[in-house]
This record gives sequence, structure tokens and C-alpha cells, in this order.
Amino acid sequence: MQAVKVAVLVTLDSKAAEGRFLCDAIRQAGAAPWVVDLSCRPHGTAGADVTGRAVCGRAGRAWEELADMDRGQASDVMTAGGVSLLREAVVEKKDVFGVIGIGGANGSSMACGIMRALPLLFPKVMVSAVAATGAVQWYVGSSDIVMFPSIGDLSLNRITEAVMENAARAVSAMAEGWAERPADRKRAPLVGISSFGGTMGCVGRVESRLQEAGYETILFHASGPGGRALEALAGLGELAGVVDITTSELTDVLVDGVYSAGEGRLTAAGERGLPQVVVPGALDHANFWMGDVPERFRDREFFQYNAQNMLMRTNAEEYEALGLMFAERLNRAAGPVAVLIPKKGFSEHTRRATYDLQGREIGRWDQPETDAAFARSLRTHLKKGKMDELDFHINDPAFADACVGAFLEMMHARNTG
Repeated sequence: MQAVKVAVLVTLDSKAAEGRFLCDAIRQAGAAPWVVDLSCRPHGTAGADVTGRAVCGRAGRAWEELADMDRGQASDVMTAGGVSLLREAVVEKKDVFGVIGIGGANGSSMACGIMRALPLLFPKVMVSAVAATGAVQWYVGSSDIVMFPSIGDLSLNRITEAVMENAARAVSAMAEGWAERPADRKRAPLVGISSFGGTMGCVGRVESRLQEAGYETILFHASGPGGRALEALAGLGELAGVVDITTSELTDVLVDGVYSAGEGRLTAAGERGLPQVVVPGALDHANFWMGDVPERFRDREFFQYNAQNMLMRTNAEEYEALGLMFAERLNRAAGPVAVLIPKKGFSEHTRRATYDLQGREIGRWDQPETDAAFARSLRTHLKKGKMDELDFHINDPAFADACVGAFLEMMHARNTG
């Protein structure tokens, strides 16, 4: 059996020895390395199957031009060329079955930028000095890159060599699996569901009932990366529809909380024309790290959720802005939309008290009049789909059943229309 080809993304001007070691490890693992040089400056080091000049040419530039650019601009050119090259090899020619990169901050940025443009589930591995830092989410994004922390900076020693050997074995095994996967495996339609601890009563019942109805489900934790992954899968056409129970990431968009999924949240399903049920689940709070609440919110109501998370109770003014934000996104949807609003509470926190930042109890989380501001605002601005206010708490079984019923009705209409 011919060894599967694995693309190796490396800057040979600075990581030639490490690149050679990685290629040897890939060969020992039974795969065939295909070296793509991402060096941002011309050099004379040999060893590339695809030279930096060729990668740069794929972006329509001459390699020598990069010498007059700053590092960021040069990296962007090489990333664009690498995306073109790898997408051709992976998607069109289908002769590369995995990709691995090694690098520091800049090398990781280029390699991960290329990997993010490749299909979901295609084997992607990055050995990186930034893999153990808080910045790793920006390198991975909504992709499925497997990050191996290099422990030390990338140079050859017993520690980094062991890391690269492990990574080489991992990508080689994954590449073999990708090469052997069935071409046309039939699966049940996949439905995306957004989730959080405070909405799991609803999420769990919706998940079970959809599975009973013949659907496959995937849950997205509404902590930023989860919402971005939901949007990415919806945009790629991987989802048949969305039951967006936990839309709290938009509260964090509004107040710059730590669980923001960015301005693209609540857009991709609509752009793709997918049926979507939307719920203001956990919209009753924004998320901040303990000890890091902005000064402008110091007089608000809070609840300490755990050792890391401080939840800030959403107020009426924010709900009005959120109603408009939801409407603007949903009004652009090309597919059917149903918004269901639980009038008795948007999360499990309705049973809790609220506190100031000194830990003194100051009120109750259950504030139906405050929550009602969201429904009023949304009703004023929403021009697309339907909106229903239901006399349930979000975690009441009857509310979950209403969400499932609305989704199945839309899917039936779509399949029979």
C-alpha cells in the first residue's frame, strides 16, 4: 500500500533542521511528507517539495517582493498562496490526506491560517510555541486544528523531539483514516443546538426528542468558540438546521464580555437558508472573569457562577438593544425563522439572588418585567418569521417540546414544499 501524503508546513529559512526531523518522524510513522516552504524571505536552503517562491507565486507575487514588506504583509502573502495550494491538493486533486505545521508565533499564524481554510474534519496538526497560551483560540478559530504545545521554543532537543514525534504519529494515523473513509456514507440530518449549563434542562430534552425524530445533533457551548463553530458549520452547509437555545454570546457582544462569539453570531444559518428556532436562552447575563469587571459596570447586579466567572444581570436598556440586534440579523434570513420566548425566565439563574461586587445580596435574579423589554423590542423590529411568547420557564419540558415542534414543522414544510 502506498504511503499517504502529509503536507508539512515549515519555514525552511529558520526551521530547516526541525523540518527534516519532523519529516523523518512522519516517514517512521508510515506516511510520506510533502514539504511546503512558508519562508517569508528568499533563501538557498534545500528540502522543499513546494518552494517558497512557488507558494508566493500562487498569491500572484514574486518572492523577492516580500523583502520590502513588513512581516505581517509578507505573512499574509504566503498564507494566501498556501491556502490556494493546499485547497487544490486537498479538495480538488485529493492527493494530500493530512497537514502538520511547526512554528513560533508567525509560523503558527501562517500555518493555522492555511489549515483554517481546509475542510472540517480533515486532519490538521500544529506543533507550536503558542499552543499553551491564551492566544491559541485565535490560531484555531472555529476550525478543528489539533495543537501540540512544543514545551520549549522550537529547536532540537529531547523534549521538542518527543513532541514532534508524537505529533507526527498523530497526523499520520489521522491521514490514513481520512484516506480510508467511505466516500458516500449516509447519515441522519445534523442539527446544531447551542447550550450552556443554565439552559441544559431545555437543551437535553430538545436533543433527545430530535434524536427520537431521526436527527443527529451537535451541541455548541455558548462560550465564544462554540458560537463561532456553530456559525462556521452552518455556513459550510454541514447543518440541516439550528435550534439556537442559548444565544447569550450576543449579550457579550453588546457589552464586550469574555464569551463573545463576534459580530457574525446569529447570521450564518439565515444566510444559508436553514430553518432555525431562536430562543433568548441565558440572555439574562453577560460573562466576565473574576476580578476583571469593567469599571462602568461596578454598580450592577451580579452572581458569581464559579471561581472564574462573574455573571452580570442584563438590564432593560441592554435587552432593548438586544431585541434590535436579533431582529436585524433574523430579518436578513433566507430561510424560515421561529423565535420562542419563555416568559418565566431565560436561565436556571432565576432561582438565585443577585449581589454587588462586594458579595452583598441586593435583589433577585428573577425579573420578569426586565426580561419583557427584550420581547417588546424584538416585536417592534422583527419583520421575518414568527415570534411567540410562551408562559413557561426555559427549562420547563413543555417549552423544550414547543421548540422541537416548531423546528419539526419548519423541516416538514421545507421537505414537502
